[in-house]
Amino acid sequence: MAYSPYFCNANYNIMNHEVIDNKHKDFTHNWVSTSRFIWFCQVFLVLAFVLGGCYNLYTHRYKGKPKVEVPANTLYNPTYK
Repeated sequence: MAYSPYFCNANYNIMNHEVIDNKHKDFTHNWVSTSRFIWFCQVFLVLAFVLGGCYNLYTHRYKGKPKVEVPANTLYNPTYK
């Protein structure tokens, strides 16, 4: 292949390898962002369980007083035959 000024930079850039440092963005290398993420997960899970428990208690709540037949001999002032 003959020398061409158009391909000179292309060959030069292929041989150079850029190293991009992503350690400050990586989850496993930054303990501050890791602990913040874990804290947000804990807050979300606790909030989800509390809201789920409240909803479950609301759906299974006591619906009212039923009319119950109480025998007359078991009242506070019992009446006997």
